[in-house]
Amino acid sequence: MENYFNYFTEIEEHYQRRRGTALLLSTLDWALIETWKNAGIPLEAVLRGIDEAFDKYDQKPSKTKKVNSLAYCSQAVLSAAEEAAAGITVEKSGPEPGFDAAQIAAFLRENGARLEKAKMPEHPGMSMASLADETAAALREMADAIEGSEKLPRLEDLERRLTVLEEKLFAMLMAATPDDDLVEVRAQADRDIAPYRRNMTAAQVEQLHKQYVRKRLLERSGVPRLSLFYMH
Repeated sequence: MENYFNYFTEIEEHYQRRRGTALLLSTLDWALIETWKNAGIPLEAVLRGIDEAFDKYDQKPSKTKKVNSLAYCSQAVLSAAEEAAAGITVEKSGPEPGFDAAQIAAFLRENGARLEKAKMPEHPGMSMASLADETAAALREMADAIEGSEKLPRLEDLERRLTVLEEKLFAMLMAATPDDDLVEVRAQADRDIAPYRRNMTAAQVEQLHKQYVRKRLLERSGVPRLSLFYMH
């Protein structure tokens, strides 16, 4: 499980290698990766699906458009996930590096500093800034505890704590964001997802839409993702 926190980085780098350029992933791409993670799709299945999608693309006699979104690979990734669930062997892409205490502590402190600089929306009866400061302090305490311990904590337990902190931040952020801004973000999500709807089920589209809105709102306020999956 410890090495599995490289999920996002491995997918991003593999996609960029297959595309042939270091194209930055979009909000839609990152949201899609998160839906795969939340669905429990193995990393190896995602990488295999990306390979299969690009292999088919490379075989096309005429390539009028480049692959500009990870969503192009979504159907192949789902097929690879189904094969993996059915017990079909999926080759591993190679060893993945683990994390050490210094890396994790630095990640927590960096996110704490970013939270203190975040531009939180104001709303009557809510103190987003106070919650951000409290969360930043909690992250620094975790970092101090990790550096002061002789043993690395169980990453699953740490991840649960970070998830709780992020959920509290996002819940208040949703409540404090003006309705017009939420409508704007949801409309942008609809536009970006529209070209890929035919390759996804209704449930997948709904989950992707939620993750897209979540990521965009956090970005607008400068709130970092706290999950270890976002540690590079």
